[in-house]
Amino acid sequence: MTVCRRKKSLWKEMESRAVPHCTKENPLQRLSQFLPKFLFRWICGFAQNHHAPGHQGKGSDDHNHDQYHPTENPDYLFYLKISRSNANFAFKFFCQIVSEAGDENVFFSPLSISTAFAFLSLGAKSATLSQLLSGLGFNKTEISEQEIHDGFRYLLQMLNRPKAELELNTGNALFTHDQVELLEKFVKDAKHCYQAEIFPANFKNPSEVEKQINSYIKNKTHIKDAIKGLSLETAMVLVNCIFLKTYWEKPFNSQATREADFFVDKKTTVKVPMMRKTSYFKTYRDADLSCEVVELPYKGGASALFILPDQGKLKHVEQALGEDRLFKWLNSLRGRRVELFLPRFSISGSYDIKNTLQKMGITDVFDDRADLSGMTGKPNLKVSKAIHKTYLNVHENDTEAAVATLLEMIQTSRPIVIRFNRPFLQVITFDNDVLFLGEVQDPTKN
Repeated sequence: MTVCRRKKSLWKEMESRAVPHCTKENPLQRLSQFLPKFLFRWICGFAQNHHAPGHQGKGSDDHNHDQYHPTENPDYLFYLKISRSNANFAFKFFCQIVSEAGDENVFFSPLSISTAFAFLSLGAKSATLSQLLSGLGFNKTEISEQEIHDGFRYLLQMLNRPKAELELNTGNALFTHDQVELLEKFVKDAKHCYQAEIFPANFKNPSEVEKQINSYIKNKTHIKDAIKGLSLETAMVLVNCIFLKTYWEKPFNSQATREADFFVDKKTTVKVPMMRKTSYFKTYRDADLSCEVVELPYKGGASALFILPDQGKLKHVEQALGEDRLFKWLNSLRGRRVELFLPRFSISGSYDIKNTLQKMGITDVFDDRADLSGMTGKPNLKVSKAIHKTYLNVHENDTEAAVATLLEMIQTSRPIVIRFNRPFLQVITFDNDVLFLGEVQDPTKN
């Protein structure tokens, strides 16, 4: 996310403003007070996913839910509130972006976008703040600004907690012009609520700043050259990163992978490496939407939901996606013996999501009406760009495949066959949080 100056005046020492702090005395009695904002270029949501991580939800195995959510922590209640809003935002954003994508693959991290703009709202005021929170799906009559930020604080602590057999990391960073001075209160809140790192940068030398930012992103996500083309007008860059690496609980055997047809549309067929596995998977047939839902769990508590619409029903499923539909699927999943065919594929996404968010009602922050004075004490910042980059790699992950295959092939009941040989959707989650969301129109397009 790139923040630019709206005026030519130099940034000087700013007056302290009463920006609310996430430190809490009694979290259940706090009043909401978060009202700042700022202008910058946004590099939001660099996500790299190896071996397709997934979802742990109501229809999944517990995955030691209690170790992540000690009920004595009052911030857990705020986390539950923001999780529902985050899910609603995820599917609303999905519907908007697929309508713009045409026949292209779509893959993005809604959680990365939500986190980045919630972080930004720490510095937002007046209409800018209201638009940000409303656009992210928060109703201020149901949850206060204080609770929103504390909910994200809990969420980030939970995601960054070390986990066995799962690498899941997030990062928030703010690179600021060396002539920009952030309010002390904003810095404290950013570090406390969003685990943010603040880095001074010499934006008079954009190429050096690009190297500095790209080095940070590469260290967090292994994505290279994420940002380029910084301008001399850039005052700040906000970076949000999510990196997820995990392994199938039931790996595919690469020796079973064969070339097969994938029917992109009625006129287009492509050849893809089609993975194959016969095992017990949790599935659900949604008769209302005419689609099959298959859950593939991953080690460490993540899972992937693959949704296969019947021929000609893709748009119907897209339009019906939502938080309620997702949890209906999760509650309805049942173990069945399945012969599963799934393409091996890699997809990436690079989006300037400014226009998408403007269509969703977040407008002021991108123009001269922006009030991000809670960051610096002056309302002369706006968001000039909002860049979102993601990467997903789905393959067999042979580790222990031979043993697993032998154990599963002794079953004698005839499995049902589910072939992902036409456009499908994917939801990758951890616990109740949608980390990644995508639609694969053509697996051969990276």
